[in-house]
Amino acid sequence: MQISIILVRPRNPQNIGAAARAMGNFGFEDLRLVNPWDPTWQEAKSAVGASPILKKAKVFNTIEEAAKDANILIATTALKNRKPFQQILTLNKIEPFIKENKNQKIALLFGSEKTGLNAEDIDKADYILNIPTTAKVPSINLAQAVILCCWEFSKNDLKTPRTNIKKSATIKEKEIALNNLLLLTDKLDLPPILNKKICTQKLQKISAAKNFSKEEIFFINSITQKIIKKLS
Repeated sequence: MQISIILVRPRNPQNIGAAARAMGNFGFEDLRLVNPWDPTWQEAKSAVGASPILKKAKVFNTIEEAAKDANILIATTALKNRKPFQQILTLNKIEPFIKENKNQKIALLFGSEKTGLNAEDIDKADYILNIPTTAKVPSINLAQAVILCCWEFSKNDLKTPRTNIKKSATIKEKEIALNNLLLLTDKLDLPPILNKKICTQKLQKISAAKNFSKEEIFFINSITQKIIKKLS
């Protein structure tokens, strides 16, 4: 299993550094940042003793760019009053999911220290990951969340790939399929109740509910593109 840690809009250089060290503790090296506050980022990567993981971390403008090569995108959140459409995984019971997806490339998404991930960020994910805590203190520090997740995902020799298992489509490949399906709905005479917003939400739910393989996404794209061409 390959793991990417994606920090979205981080603002604390100590937390960024601690997250990188946590990754190194458990054998993970792929750190990515989305729109970090530049003074903070410069301070973190230039700090004395900054880890090689931190120095080679990549910066992106959007979550889509940061996660485009992943097969599965997981958003970490305390949930609070949110009711996401994706399947919710809990960290203390995640071992079956990890074993099932041992050959996939997974990106773990973490929000900023102050606000966490917003609703728009979370909607981009295939799954939601919640770290169980007491009701009085539902959220935990960014670096602590990273180290807990790295610990769980590092167990059971996760870096040994399994063979003869279907390869999941990447986030980018699924995004292309979603856009093709939306283009197709634009060409069809659908009732008002199936407007573009509703179609987008329903297709996102379908995408999140199933772990599509590359072959399945190829099939969807081939069919939709042919239909769109015929209708045009």
